[in-house]
Amino acid sequence: MDDDLRERVEREAEKHALLNAVKHESDADVGAIMGPLMGENPAFREHGDEIPGVVGGVVGRVNDLAYAEKRERLEELAPEELAEIEAEDEGDEHDLPDLPRAEEHDEIRMRCAPNPNGPWHVGHARMPAVIGTYKDRYDGWFCVRFDDTDPETKRPDLEAYDAILEDLEYLGFEPDATYRASDRLETYYDHARKLIDMGGAYTCSCSGEEFSELKNDGNACPHREKDAETVLEEFEDMIAGVYDSGEMVLRVKTDIEHKNPALRDWVAFRMIDTPHPREEASGYRCWPMLDFQSAIDDHLIGITHIIRGIDLQDSAKRQGFLYDYFGWEYPEVVHWGHVQIDAYDVTMSTSTIAELIENGELDGWDDPRAPTLKSLRRRGIRGEAIVDAMTGLGTSTSDVDLAMSTIYANNRELIDEETDRRFLVRDGTEVPLGGSPPDEANPPLHPNHEDRGVRGIPAGDAVLLEPADLPDREGRIWLKGLGCFRYTRDALQYTGEDLDVVREGEVDVVHWVPAAESVPVRMRTMDGDVSGRAEPGVADLAADEMVQFERVGFARIDTPSGEADGSEAVLAYYAHP
Repeated sequence: MDDDLRERVEREAEKHALLNAVKHESDADVGAIMGPLMGENPAFREHGDEIPGVVGGVVGRVNDLAYAEKRERLEELAPEELAEIEAEDEGDEHDLPDLPRAEEHDEIRMRCAPNPNGPWHVGHARMPAVIGTYKDRYDGWFCVRFDDTDPETKRPDLEAYDAILEDLEYLGFEPDATYRASDRLETYYDHARKLIDMGGAYTCSCSGEEFSELKNDGNACPHREKDAETVLEEFEDMIAGVYDSGEMVLRVKTDIEHKNPALRDWVAFRMIDTPHPREEASGYRCWPMLDFQSAIDDHLIGITHIIRGIDLQDSAKRQGFLYDYFGWEYPEVVHWGHVQIDAYDVTMSTSTIAELIENGELDGWDDPRAPTLKSLRRRGIRGEAIVDAMTGLGTSTSDVDLAMSTIYANNRELIDEETDRRFLVRDGTEVPLGGSPPDEANPPLHPNHEDRGVRGIPAGDAVLLEPADLPDREGRIWLKGLGCFRYTRDALQYTGEDLDVVREGEVDVVHWVPAAESVPVRMRTMDGDVSGRAEPGVADLAADEMVQFERVGFARIDTPSGEADGSEAVLAYYAHP
């Protein structure tokens, strides 16, 4: 790292350390600031191995300051960020605004209505995170309703029903009820019949192009004035499967001259020849459109508040016509903008992810490169970290950006104190040891918890270092837990110097593993698999155990001793810095 880059890192690290310390009114934490620091400064990422060492020194200096001094320095470096922190302290305790007219309802009832065409990607987490949080705030009720009434273009995946419920459980929520819309066809048919009797719907055999031209010109469809008896007969024929796909639809009669053409006599039911994948629903051919199905269900289930994307504003207006026909009161609606998530090369789309899996470009829904909740779970990221990040976005109608570094920072706060440390060397260079160093290193399992004890790492005759950590000839390094060494004659000679050489900034501290007794590790990351060797104790870690590989990052042990692939390697999934 050159001097200019080091200066930039120190400057940015000081700002983030001060932000962390002032916000929490405590000492800054290296782990907590690494995510925001690297997220705001992408150019630092290629120096990821060196950054923590520089940051550690800066954090130490910041923590030596009194709180008033930290605040004063932060006001110099980042006055706007300081103002935001202080505004948050004075503001509401919730990131989410109160629900509209919440006090007028005996019980807040909400629904999460996924399309079960695959497990959830990260963006899907926003809806259950917000709904679940509101349920807890208001002591309310929420259900999962699988909107699975499109067996063709958004064909349900039979495994996705349970997969989505598992994702919901991972986020920390349990629905009060679960419904499948494909079980409720007869209910939708009954309400369509009632609507026909009211003169509120008609069957239409116009082609899509023909009706579009009429609609856009504000002209009525020639089938619009059919009598209710004829419409009902033709609708029963739709239910019986008499018509082919595209041959007949049922339309809701609205205002053919409405200023928004999208609201003019919209389709309520259409014919689909493709059988539904669920055996219980495979016999149906007449299927409701989402706006009809959802409107009926929301009323019958007693939904009081709907949260949906700003792009679905027309849905509320279409459904308003149905509610007017039936004399129902429409639920409160909160519209929000889209959320954009960084860090992934794969498009945040269930169908795209499924295609990549089918083509063998991803190993599965939990591949670390996949932007899915299953992937984050396998990497050791807790659902709570995702929920906190999503609720922090609020419910603005503007599109919002979410950096994965925010989720990582949340997760780090949750796991840092309970996660033990270990050494992992990637692409190690073997270097002999000389000069009679100690036989064994005893670094702490956790630097903040001496009571957990130390781990024993035999030094042996040679160690493995990451290539970037190898010093220049005659240069010195401190092998963590072992001591100071000088690199001479192609070996590391033990000098016996004490820790003062590190405190004075003369010697870099690096991690290492014994060449002979280290264990192989295969670590799966978002950028592909990484091979390395770890200190011997890693072989004894259990599946699902979290570990922080020092100067590398947090990882979840997936299978000890490579049980998954039959090799001797421990398989780990990288979580984040």
